[in-house]
Amino acid sequence: MNDYLQSIIDRDPAAKSKLSVILTYPGVKAVLFHQVAHFFCVAKFDLVARIISQFSRFLTGIEIHPKAKIGKNLFIDHGMGVVIGETSEIGDNVTIYHMVTLGGISPSIDSNDQRNVKRHPTLKNNVVVGSGAQVLGPVIVGENAKIGANAVVTKDVPENAVMVGIPAKNVGTAPTDKKFTPYGIAPGGDTKLDT
Repeated sequence: MNDYLQSIIDRDPAAKSKLSVILTYPGVKAVLFHQVAHFFCVAKFDLVARIISQFSRFLTGIEIHPKAKIGKNLFIDHGMGVVIGETSEIGDNVTIYHMVTLGGISPSIDSNDQRNVKRHPTLKNNVVVGSGAQVLGPVIVGENAKIGANAVVTKDVPENAVMVGIPAKNVGTAPTDKKFTPYGIAPGGDTKLDT
């Protein structure tokens, strides 16, 4: 827990203390509720898992399906309106801003054919997804990639890419050092943009 809280402080200059992060950050609460819901989901208590998930949604404004697989140190900043679908997979040290959807693109017909099928995105380690972005379908977002605000991603994203627009296009290379750079932009213009 200590490492998780420190990872948030390292990525958010507004975070003043670990206590304030625990008490006031809805993303932290949503991740903790998800861990409990996921435990019950794995134990095949699906109804209990869904009730916990919905309670968390009521409290935080963040909806994470109990079956979603989440790595360590997920930071959901601000959080309101975030939706993480059932077959989503999220790696380590991922940052997601408000109003992001990790959703499916399958039609709502033939639901039985879609059960136990990968329908949602996979975010690899150190991905940043900007506010309002939609990452749709069973796409893979490569390590260290940055998805810009309001981008719509429907195809796989290479490692270290900076994706912007509708539909999202790769416009550059995110810095590969260990410094946290939201949206692939660093002080001094370290992002390499294609022109």
